[in-house]
Amino acid sequence: MAKKLTQTKAKNDQGVLTAERDWLLGAYLEYWLEDVVKVNRRPATYTQCETIVRLYLRPDLGGYSLNKLSVPLVQSYMKQLQKDGRSVSLVHVIRKVLSAALSRAEREELVNRNVARLVDLPAEERKEIRPWSVTEVMQFLEVVRGHRLYAAFLMLFYGLRKGELLGLRWQDIDAENSKVHIRQQLQRVGREILIGPLKTRKSRRDLPLLAPIVEALAQYYEKYRVDGADLVFTTTEGNPIDPGNFLRDFKRICQQNGLRVITVHSVRHTVATLLKSQKVADRDIQLILGHSRIITTQEIYQHDDDDSRRNALQGLTGALLEPNSTKTVQGVSSGPLMNVVDSNGSCQNGCQKQGIVMRLVEIISGGAYRIRTDDLFHAMKKRATVAARVTEVDTYLKARRRQLLLGIVAVNLDVKAYRSHPAAGTALRTQSFSQASVQLKP
Repeated sequence: MAKKLTQTKAKNDQGVLTAERDWLLGAYLEYWLEDVVKVNRRPATYTQCETIVRLYLRPDLGGYSLNKLSVPLVQSYMKQLQKDGRSVSLVHVIRKVLSAALSRAEREELVNRNVARLVDLPAEERKEIRPWSVTEVMQFLEVVRGHRLYAAFLMLFYGLRKGELLGLRWQDIDAENSKVHIRQQLQRVGREILIGPLKTRKSRRDLPLLAPIVEALAQYYEKYRVDGADLVFTTTEGNPIDPGNFLRDFKRICQQNGLRVITVHSVRHTVATLLKSQKVADRDIQLILGHSRIITTQEIYQHDDDDSRRNALQGLTGALLEPNSTKTVQGVSSGPLMNVVDSNGSCQNGCQKQGIVMRLVEIISGGAYRIRTDDLFHAMKKRATVAARVTEVDTYLKARRRQLLLGIVAVNLDVKAYRSHPAAGTALRTQSFSQASVQLKP
């Protein structure tokens, strides 16, 4: 007791506040759920956190004091969860919930550090997602054409989340301005189906109302709309569609028609990938899907397939290895890079005096690859240095050649002068050098 009082006094002397009560983790988690998460987070978030606390954290760690939690203790607990067969993704979620609660306790100065953040976990591997190809999308839309919810299935390819689609209201369909306003979502929370806010601020978006969607919605309105229903897509009784039932209907349609089964959420991945293949800018894809960060669009939702990789490589090899090419430069078969000039330096194939380097830049920049600007700069600088050195050597050789000719002419003139006037040899030799210089001036 005396030791504890001494430690408390030392902390107070250092300006570190101490808790008025010694919280057990279980009790603090109850407080955190009810007074923090339930008040400030969406119902689905509260449900997930409550489930993790009830099934894992409170039974296993709830009896520990907040101040007794340590990195080795939490690390050992996480390892035990994996030994018990819990998936890596579930362990990450458990650590995330514990870390969120301890972050709150840290702000309230109940603990000095968040030990959950210091725990090491194996990397979480995302499940590989194979989005549908264009052919598979067309097959799916063909088999659902006569379905009651054909308009809903068609609007999935707007990249809508299932909650956004099922939460769509008639007032969100702005036919006058040809827009669809995404403003709310429908979710199942426990045993309830709730209408709530969108996932993020970027999820609030307006999408163009295209002609096929207008036609499908008009047919749905005439045949299946229930009077008094605010939502666009409902059950035959006018009630909200259970998201679970919608998922099961989607899967059943795929199975009964021999289509490769994917999840409804994977349709968003399909939309992102197809838009990428159409050369749509990543920023536009982000806005269509309603992602908060463009990195989410690029790293998680856009996928490459065999066809895209094959097309990219075929484009490259087609540019580098042009068929039916017979010219060679120093024994190398000439493709579009090599037949710019012939062996005499003449311009061929309408190259308009483009150098090989510039042709290379043109081909690569027109495909899927780029060369670094710095590399091009250094290559041009090196080329300029070599050219300057060649000019310097050529000037030096010209000067030496001029000196040699000057000497030869001077000697010939000196011999002639000596033979004509032996007594005046010295003066005439000087004059001969001057004459030679005049004759050799450029």
